[in-house]
Amino acid sequence: MQHSVRLFTTAAIALAGVAFVSPSASAQSAPDAQERTIKFGHLNNPDHPVSLGVKKFAELLAAKSGGKLKVNEFPSNQLGNELQQQSALQGGVQEMTAPSTSSLAGIVKEFGLIDFPFALASFEQADALLDGPFGQALIARLPEKGLIALGYWDLGFRNVTNSRRPINRPEDLDGIKIRVIPNPVFLETFKAFKANPVPMPFAELYGALEAKAVDGQENPFAVILSNKMFEVQKYVSATNHVYGTNIILVSKRFWDKLSPAEQKMMQDAANEAKRYQRQVSRDAAQKAVAELKAKGMQYNELAAAEQARMRQIAKPVTDKFAASYDATLVKLYNDELARIRK
Repeated sequence: MQHSVRLFTTAAIALAGVAFVSPSASAQSAPDAQERTIKFGHLNNPDHPVSLGVKKFAELLAAKSGGKLKVNEFPSNQLGNELQQQSALQGGVQEMTAPSTSSLAGIVKEFGLIDFPFALASFEQADALLDGPFGQALIARLPEKGLIALGYWDLGFRNVTNSRRPINRPEDLDGIKIRVIPNPVFLETFKAFKANPVPMPFAELYGALEAKAVDGQENPFAVILSNKMFEVQKYVSATNHVYGTNIILVSKRFWDKLSPAEQKMMQDAANEAKRYQRQVSRDAAQKAVAELKAKGMQYNELAAAEQARMRQIAKPVTDKFAASYDATLVKLYNDELARIRK
């Protein structure tokens, strides 16, 4: 009798064990995911915070899908410049990319609102604007253009470098030939400062600086360091004129092939990677300033009064563009700015 009781107890424990482990076992094998390989291209170097975000996203997605959803990263413009990669997503020949939102203004022009100069004063304000109703309203415009967005990553506040002089006030930009993103808001803003803005793909920038085809450019500190601009530029000025963000894009053709469970894995991985990437990016920006100085660049900050003057000079530009955008989105943008500045 004792023998049979012992057998029953062992069996019961075994059954209980099976019942207990089966949920995690099924999660690990991820039956809801098929074997898929995702080409994730971007323009940044492998040591840049965007690349670190891609690696974190790949790691999280592999864990959530039981290794079935694999991400292959193609950094440093390997798959083309930003606009070429966006076209590849729209055509379904590439699965993911992480361009700056500035490059989307040609697809949905209201993305230009993010580039309005001197609108945001802190990372907290930037996150609140992009993660809130305004950022989501922009994302909602993309599916009809063949793109799905999974959120916004940190690129950082943009700052001017050049080979001619430090920028301490708006007048210092007068006559400087400066490379800008091929984006109308950037072009008009620098024209307002009497600079000579030249639109140019990022991939061509270092060579143009080296050949003195342009005097300067503007980018976040981490981009300036990662791309060794200290080799071809002398001055770095903390103008903080625009907050830059990268948007995580997925080809809609690819997205539509995914099951709802796979789509959820992708979105959840992107949300978790976003928190990590923003922190890494902001830490990198702080360290980059010290490194740029150590590499011999002359660094300066602008006085608050000079920044306020720049904002006033740029205001007619932002007013002009705002008038050409969808009035509903402009109102939402202004309402959200008022809310987050409180």
